[in-house]
Amino acid sequence: MAVNIPIWPGSSSFFPGDTPFGFYDNDTTFQSEADSVAVWCAQRLGYPLSDIELQDIQFFTCFEEAVTEYGAQINTYNIRDNMLNLYGSATGSNLSGQKVSPSMGGLIELAEEYGTEAGSGGNVTYYTGSISITAGQQIYDLSDPNVVSLESGTAGTDAIEIKRVYHDAPPALARFFDPFIGTGIGTQQMLDAFGFGSYSPGVSFMMMPVFADLLRLQAIEINDTVRRSAYSFQMSKDRIRVFPIPNGDAFTKIHFDYIKKADRSNPLKGNTGTISDFSNVPYQNVEYCNINSVGRDWIRRYALALTKETLGWIRSKYSALPIPNAEITLNGTDLISGAQTDKESLITELKEILDTMSRQSQLERKQAEADSLLSQFSKIPMKIYIG
Repeated sequence: MAVNIPIWPGSSSFFPGDTPFGFYDNDTTFQSEADSVAVWCAQRLGYPLSDIELQDIQFFTCFEEAVTEYGAQINTYNIRDNMLNLYGSATGSNLSGQKVSPSMGGLIELAEEYGTEAGSGGNVTYYTGSISITAGQQIYDLSDPNVVSLESGTAGTDAIEIKRVYHDAPPALARFFDPFIGTGIGTQQMLDAFGFGSYSPGVSFMMMPVFADLLRLQAIEINDTVRRSAYSFQMSKDRIRVFPIPNGDAFTKIHFDYIKKADRSNPLKGNTGTISDFSNVPYQNVEYCNINSVGRDWIRRYALALTKETLGWIRSKYSALPIPNAEITLNGTDLISGAQTDKESLITELKEILDTMSRQSQLERKQAEADSLLSQFSKIPMKIYIG
């Protein structure tokens, strides 16, 4: 028994729920234009001179898909243009219709790895540790927990990398000898009142010029450099050799800064629930009521191409229909081919428009305008002022 399926009668009445996904069904502007788009597409396909083997829901489906495709192209462009500024941002808010201001955050985050190595910041924690020094012993095992103390745990449990060793000669000020320093109680009380009581050359701050103190400090440092063993160290794998040979008097510990190698090698340093890639940038479907006339024109033309393709698939089910003494050849293949060409052309057109609106293109255009204005100004005669 043949089923008589009704086709497009020439008009329709849209209700929420007539589209497959219902993305825009509650948008009053979308509701009011759905019927108009259906009539326009049907008339562009030949109605009423030829029957259109579609129902209203096919027109509404194509209209919804056209709006979604337009929004997807816009959102893809925005994600591409703003991705560097969006890394690490929260994913909870909808970015559609919002201005994303450029910032240095993304570039700084890329540079943090270099800051870690340079010891000037970064995203890897610096820890402190110390080596217990024994008189007469130069070489120490950095993996020995009896010798090495680590802030982050026990030596030997984590692979570490030492970034800085604090092993320097005692400051010259600690060994400063001033033959003119006073020893009286009154003098000492005066030094304490001025905050100089803990310094050896206290009186010279008040009784002698500053350059005299600097010369004495320089003499002590040059003497240590020329006549004594320099304070230094050598590191090889898990061993450190210190110079000079410890005598047990100058110091009992050597302190150092270090990082865990696992922290530096760990690529997951950001917080969870933040933008990490293209897939979780929170751009949602555009609101049809906020799309301007240029965008709506593109949507109508894309909806027509989709409608033409749908009609083509229906008509291509049978290449020809028999009639008395003849047959009717259907144009389903031609409709599909033409619709696919129209869709590709419309997508290319939209992408080219969006590319000209990118941040880079706008800066290049501003630069060209500035160069053009500068060239024009250079041809204007300059006034001569005579004083």
